[in-house]
Amino acid sequence: MTIIRTFTAFMLVFLSFICQAADGMLSVQSPWGAEETMDRLESTVKERGLTVFARIDHAAGAAQIGTTLRPTELLIFGNPQGGTPLMACEQSLGIDLPLKALVWEDAAGQVWLGYNDPAYLAKRHDVTECAGAVVANISKALVGISTAVVAP
Repeated sequence: MTIIRTFTAFMLVFLSFICQAADGMLSVQSPWGAEETMDRLESTVKERGLTVFARIDHAAGAAQIGTTLRPTELLIFGNPQGGTPLMACEQSLGIDLPLKALVWEDAAGQVWLGYNDPAYLAKRHDVTECAGAVVANISKALVGISTAVVAP
């Protein structure tokens, strides 16, 4: 039964990745509210040994200037073991690292978890040949993290 649940959760996440919010950004629907999704994301990232550098609440920032914004939070996280080999190929990757994940609630009330596709970043910085294995590992880690976050 656990195998079936795990497989079903994986397939739901995998199929959800088809929805892309923007060029190079992968996004998956979350069954949780925005705050719960972000809390789960932060916890999962830490459990997997990654460093959380910042959690930025864009809606709180909007409130500071008297504007409303639906829930929108950014988590900046990473690990030198993943990022350093990419930057060794091309230092301009430093503009896109550490990794970032965005949790937001759309106009219909659906919560999303999105992040930059590592393959897109490799192509953007022209390091696809140099960093192929690293990109694949980071992609696998991000799918695993997002799967864990949105799993029921």
